[in-house]
Amino acid sequence: MKNDLIVLENMGKANIIEKQDKNREKQPVNTGALLQEAAIQHESALAAAQAAERKYQRIFENAVEGIYQTTPGGRFLTVNPALARMLGYGSPAELIENLNDISNQLYVRPGRREEFILKIRSEGFVTGFTAEVYRKDGTIAVISVNARAVKDQEGSLIHFEGFIEDITESKRLEKELQQAQKMEAVGTLAGGIAHDFNNLLQGILGYSEIILLKKGEDHPDHRRLCEIQKLAQRASELTQQLLTFSRKVESILRPVDLNQEVRQVHKLLRRTIPRMINMELHLQKDLRAINADPAQMEQIMMNLGVNARDALPGGGTLVFETENVILDEGDLKNRPQARAGNYVLLTISDTGQGMDRETREHIFEPFFTTKEVGKGTGLGLAMVYGIVKAHDGLIECYSEPGKGTTFKIFLPAAGEMKNETRSAAGGNREIHGGSETVLLVDDEVILRELGREILTKYGYTVFLAPDGESALEIYRTRGGDISLVILDLNMPGMGGRKCLENLLARDPEIRVVIASGYFVNWEKNEALEAGASGFIRKPYEIRQMLQVVRDVLDG
Repeated sequence: MKNDLIVLENMGKANIIEKQDKNREKQPVNTGALLQEAAIQHESALAAAQAAERKYQRIFENAVEGIYQTTPGGRFLTVNPALARMLGYGSPAELIENLNDISNQLYVRPGRREEFILKIRSEGFVTGFTAEVYRKDGTIAVISVNARAVKDQEGSLIHFEGFIEDITESKRLEKELQQAQKMEAVGTLAGGIAHDFNNLLQGILGYSEIILLKKGEDHPDHRRLCEIQKLAQRASELTQQLLTFSRKVESILRPVDLNQEVRQVHKLLRRTIPRMINMELHLQKDLRAINADPAQMEQIMMNLGVNARDALPGGGTLVFETENVILDEGDLKNRPQARAGNYVLLTISDTGQGMDRETREHIFEPFFTTKEVGKGTGLGLAMVYGIVKAHDGLIECYSEPGKGTTFKIFLPAAGEMKNETRSAAGGNREIHGGSETVLLVDDEVILRELGREILTKYGYTVFLAPDGESALEIYRTRGGDISLVILDLNMPGMGGRKCLENLLARDPEIRVVIASGYFVNWEKNEALEAGASGFIRKPYEIRQMLQVVRDVLDG
């Protein structure tokens, strides 16, 4: 019974719906309303499209990256203002009008354009494609391109479109960082070589000097021994050049008037530079003082002056300039290794042959030279670089073939740097020996034997130790007899610094003289603060070594 009622109810609803549909069919269609509704929808879609177009146009006009479209052949169709500015043009229209052949007018290396075309045609897109391009004024910019090929439904190429970013500055900073890291690595290598080379020179110089002490000037071997010493001394100077480059040679800093140093170098160069080279000085009168080693400042100017002379075989002009400058945060963007503050700028420029970019990138590297074999060691500019860095300065080189060369050297004004502690000086006083006992610690056999022969000759008793561990054992058993320890810093095993700490811990009153082929200032200061009494530089000079020993024992 219940199911029958449900069926009748559903049949009634169906009849009602059928009647409503028939009534609706009899009513006329309102065409005007439909057209009006369609028009409203069209206007709304058009407004949305126009808004999207305006939004795209704003992005196109205001983007910081360059945006472009080109024909399949490479001719620009559209460019935005950022790309025009990037390439040095006043407007997009000027760029499109003037830059109509990308391969010949834009790319520094046209082959890169061919690589770009091949890659984008084969893969349909490129990302991070870098190339060097010419700006309107002829300068070079480095760009990074992200682009794609746009095709129609049949797969035919319509155009290329993409984004261009100017990465000139970031590439320059990256190259500077790589150069600094490379120079640091080469400097470390040079310092290590120089240390070992010094040990070899020590034997040559030391033994020749000992033999000379036994032979009068009338002896037939006296002249030959003097020549051996001269040659060994020249080799020692070469070592010092390497150490200067590697920033492991100590700079004795004091307030310096750079103008005075320039005038002094001018007098020296005037005697050696041909008269057909005109020298000019432009020196600021109220120049700030700098904290510097005067001898090394002279070395910088002499090296650059001699290089300028060689670049002016037919004559020309060599100019020295000084001025006070301030480097602020804006200047540091292009000089990431500098710090803000007051500087003295030394500029040395010539009107000589100049250098190409590839040569400029290598000029500060040791042993790099463009001179003929036998006419240069390739260490001159490496020394300049090392000296400038040791003074917390920076050096920049500007040069083009046929347009001369300019070196700009920024040196912190006095007050920007603290004076370094000076090493003990032996002086030229009369040499005195002694009867005390000295413990000589060095890992090189020849240096131990040489040191013992020098000290024994002048009355001292000498104990020898090849390393720090042996030195501590000798001092443990014979410390009461030992008046002085001469300690090499660079040794295998525990090393000189650790040995010094252990000796001082055992006997705070112990007198220790550090011996080394080079002194890094912060290491020297640490050793002084730890309790070292003095320093002896390798290769040993008998007079200097004995004077330091006597001064420390008497001190």
